[in-house]
Amino acid sequence: MKDEEYLKKYLPKDKLEEGLKKLKQGKPVQYIVGNVDFYDINLLVNENVLIPRFETEYLVEKTINYAKQMNHKLDILDIGTGSGAIAITLSKHINSNVTATDISKEALLVAKKNAERNHVNITFTQSDILKNITGKYDLIISNPPYIDKSEKIDPLVKNNEPHLALYAKENGLYFYRNILENIKPFLKEKNLIAFEIGMTQSKQITSIAQTNFPKAKIITEKDLTGKDRYIFIFNNF
Repeated sequence: MKDEEYLKKYLPKDKLEEGLKKLKQGKPVQYIVGNVDFYDINLLVNENVLIPRFETEYLVEKTINYAKQMNHKLDILDIGTGSGAIAITLSKHINSNVTATDISKEALLVAKKNAERNHVNITFTQSDILKNITGKYDLIISNPPYIDKSEKIDPLVKNNEPHLALYAKENGLYFYRNILENIKPFLKEKNLIAFEIGMTQSKQITSIAQTNFPKAKIITEKDLTGKDRYIFIFNNF
């Protein structure tokens, strides 16, 4: 659906003129409307969170299918939850206890509202990656920032969405490295680690994973456009 059609469908008539003006000024249509559909839920979004994308819907779908191989109630950790899209969807589709973290207080406020909006009970924790995490988990999932600051991206994204959720050091690998090097104390014996990744990062992240989990089964999967987009790390499956 074109952006103007999207506005006409979802904005009240008395707000349409102002909405079209903001659209011409370069504001994303999802921020103008204030919400977006993701998988089978609706989420509030604003400038404090990334706009959830179809690639992440596919991450969620694949993860749900893999999680079904664990025949018990799962403890799940979502690192860098943003709007809460991943955590909320997994909570609705998997028998689980879900903890979701973000370094941003503003993002967590949005995620909490979305959890209430979608009638799920999630534990939200402000944390810089793993610093404030406790407990052990069957499933750890993350769609972390993975864009290097030298990389050119769509101006609409660069000029509107939170840079805290977009960019990462070490050529975009910082968060993957940090998570994989420090995650073992938080994992149950049988576990799954699931990542969304940049389309050129599969080899580097797989190498980091192999160094830290030499006995794990590690696979890369593609998104709907055929690009490498997901890494799944299976321990003791």
